[in-house]
Formats: sequence, C-alpha cells, structure tokens
Amino acid sequence: MSRTRFRLAGATIALMLAAVAGCSGGEGVDVDGNDAAGAGGVLNAAIGGEPDQLDPHKTSAYYSFQVLENVFDTLVEPDANLEMKPALATGWTTSDDQLTWTFTLREGVKFSDGSPLTAEDVVYSYNRIIDEKLNNAYKFGTVKSIEASDPKTVVVTLNAPTPNLLANLGGFKGVAIVQKANVESGEITTKPVGSGPFAVENYSSGDSIRLVRNDNYWGEKPKLDGVRFTFVSDPTVALQNLRGGEVHWTDNLPPQQVPALLDGDDPTVRSVPSTDYWYLALNQARKPYDDVNVRRAIAFALDREAITKAAKFGLATVNQAAIPQNSAFYYEYAPYTHDVNQARQLLDQAGVSGLSMDLMVTSEYPETVTAAQVIASQLEAVGITVKIRTLDFAQWLDEQGAGKFDAFMLGWLGNIDPDEFYYAQHHSDGTFNFHEYANPNVDRLLDQARTETDQAARKQQYDQVAKQIVDDASYIYLYNPDVAQGWSKQVSGYEVRTDRAIRFRDVALAR
Repeated sequence: MSRTRFRLAGATIALMLAAVAGCSGGEGVDVDGNDAAGAGGVLNAAIGGEPDQLDPHKTSAYYSFQVLENVFDTLVEPDANLEMKPALATGWTTSDDQLTWTFTLREGVKFSDGSPLTAEDVVYSYNRIIDEKLNNAYKFGTVKSIEASDPKTVVVTLNAPTPNLLANLGGFKGVAIVQKANVESGEITTKPVGSGPFAVENYSSGDSIRLVRNDNYWGEKPKLDGVRFTFVSDPTVALQNLRGGEVHWTDNLPPQQVPALLDGDDPTVRSVPSTDYWYLALNQARKPYDDVNVRRAIAFALDREAITKAAKFGLATVNQAAIPQNSAFYYEYAPYTHDVNQARQLLDQAGVSGLSMDLMVTSEYPETVTAAQVIASQLEAVGITVKIRTLDFAQWLDEQGAGKFDAFMLGWLGNIDPDEFYYAQHHSDGTFNFHEYANPNVDRLLDQARTETDQAARKQQYDQVAKQIVDDASYIYLYNPDVAQGWSKQVSGYEVRTDRAIRFRDVALAR
C-alpha cells in the first residue's frame, strides 16, 4: 500500500467529514440506520481521506486499500504474524527446481454477484497486471507464464527461483483476483466485484462508501450487515465522533493524544509497531539534487528526533534505513548525525548556495505537513529555503507521477518481504522510482536478492542494498511509525495489524 501503498507505500484521499450513526447486534439496523430485525449492525469507520478509485490493480492509495481489504481476495494472505496462509488457494506445491508452483483453488468460490471464480479469473488478473504494466507488475518480474490447467488449478512457471513469491501473490490486495466483466465494463473503479466478505453497495464521492455483507462469501459469513467508510480528514473530529458514538472505529487519531488514550479504556485504543517507513525524496532529475553531496548535506542537516517527535509524538522509531527493528532483515546503519557544519561543507563542495527547495506534502496525511514545517526550519540553518506546497492527495499523486517536485515526504506502508522495501522505489526500472535514482550496483543486488534462496546470503545482499541507498541518499529515511487505531466498546473481534490491513470480517457489534 507509498501503500503510498502505497504512495501510500503505496495510499488517496479527499477531505470530507461524515459521521453516521448506526449499529448494533440483536435487533440491529440496516445500512441507513433503520430498524432491521435480526441484523448484525453496520459498523461506521472513519478513515482519513477518500480513495482515488476502487480498482485494486490501479490504485496505490492506502485509503483505497482500507476498503478493498474487505472486498477482494488473493490466492494466499498474511496472518497476524505476516506468515502467508491459504485464502482462495487451499494449498500449493513447488517443483524440485522451485520453478513451478501449482495452486489448488477452493471449491465453490463465487464473486459477490454470484458468478463462479475459477482458475481463469486468476490467470486473467495476473496477466492484466503484467500486460498492462500496472502498479504491481514488478512483483511478477520472475514469472514466465501463468496457466489454468483446469478450473481449480493454477500453474505459475518462473524463470528463476523466487523466495518471496507467496508474499508477491498475497501480501496485499493490489494483486487481488478481479472479475473480467467488471473490469471491461469500467465499473470496477466505483463498484468493484470481488469475492471477499463484503461487497460495495454504494460509493458517494466526497461522502462515504457503503459495504454490505457478501452472502456468497466462501468463508465464515461476517457478523456485520455492512460497513460504512466515511472520510474524516481532521483527526480531532474523528476522535470526537468516536467518543460520541457516531463512529465505531477509526485509525485517524490525533497523534498527540494517543499516548493518553492508550492508558484509557473508552474508547479502546491500541498501538503496535508497523512495517512502514516514512521518508524524504529528492528529485534527482533536477539540479542540484542530482549531486550526491547536496542530498547528503540535506541528510546531515535534519534532526530526525525532532521531526519524529513533532509528527508522531513518540509513536515512531527513528531509523535511517527503511526496514524496522522488528524485522529479521533489519540493518543497523545510521551515518547521518545532525551536523549543520558538515551539511554546509557538503553544500560548499557542490558549489550550492542560496538554494530554494519546493517540498510537496499532502493535507490528507497531516504528519507530512507537520514534519515539513520542522524540516523547513532545520534546512534554513544551512542556507536552504524550503517552500512547502500542500496539495490534496489526488493532485499530489499527479505531481509525483509527472516528476513536478524538488522534494516530497511520504510513507510506504504494509511491507512484508525486503523486496517490497526497495525494488519498486530504488531499482532504476522501479514502478515507484519517481525521484529518478539509478545505481547499477543497487540494480544488480536487487535483481540477485529477489531470486536468492539462501536466507543468509539474501540478508547480506539486502544489507548492501540498504547501505548503498543510504549512502547515496536515494531516500532520506526518517522513522518507522507505530499503528494506532481506536474503536468503541461495542466492537469486538477486531485486531490491529502491523501491516495495517483493515479486516472487519470477524468483527461484531453489541449494544
């Protein structure tokens, strides 16, 4: 998910406020809050912004994936420990040379419209991503072919061993199985047809998205009648609505209040370390940011502790590399102390003075705005004037894609395998390499590591990648945030996940 899931790792938004009452078990309510005997209730969830669209293969917005997590399925999916488990596929086998993977699909799986989901739908979905070179095509870089040997069997043939294949096929809903007719009609952008526990009933732009229980779901049917996602950009308002009972769940909490909220019991607030990272990227297609000394100067000028404190109020861990400490692939490397003199010396070596830098942030991720203000103050001390440009996220994505920036701050969310932390962002052919970084040694290591089956050797390769990226200041990494979410006492069965996957299929509401 920059969810960005990304852009977020790789995520899209419009700022709107809507808080809607509804809920509960027993007699329950229908989607519009009216009495409905025997209903399981509608959960009202406040998210920080509006999805750009609901096509899982084309969006990179986290706000989209918060919804789509409940609408689509993948062949496999990560459990709470981020281990890949069966989903649409009940099992799989691998050939001795690790080049052929055979997946067996569940019996009787249907899309939410009642049509059968078969191996041909899997083949269509993956080939669509590959052939159209969509956001997650890089995950299929080692795939030679995908075939349906029968309606319940999918055979994936590789041109090299791929140790992270399962994570590539199920790490998040950007590789979900879609319905061809839904794609060809164009309806997938606003009314997608998936096989997940809920189905999209209505998408009211600028207001809300309403899901209803998918009675054709192959798994245990959700207890809820539905979920309503409302777009609440102001964290203070989202918290007020949660406390007032207009909202049952939100992940848009004021960061300065989270430490105190964690000590309370109404609402319930929980926080766990995430697999995310937040960073500053400098456009190397523009001078003087093509000069590594300029990028390093900016890295030395930043006080990450101050930035993190201002943006996250202690709910993050400073890190100068991407992968967090709770990962087996963590690489401890922090060469950039906060050193104004060193920054000035590097700028002098580059022949740069009186630099004015455009820094692009987005109002839908308030921490980028807060952090930008601190960054601007810190860079002023080394003679760099920062002009903060605050955009709505849809425009932000357009500007990023067109390379119309000197610098931007954002995050990459929901990473599982180390390939997801680096390949798309730093390989010279990477889908999300909008800052135009290119290092042949990094390309070589990234290509090797994604096909290396020896875990120790793979760890060494990614350590080298991390060091080179940091030395080159391809990204200037800032921190790994925690995941903080809150819900009312009416909610049971919800779990905060380190990958930020928002799953409501096991949730129940009580009076």
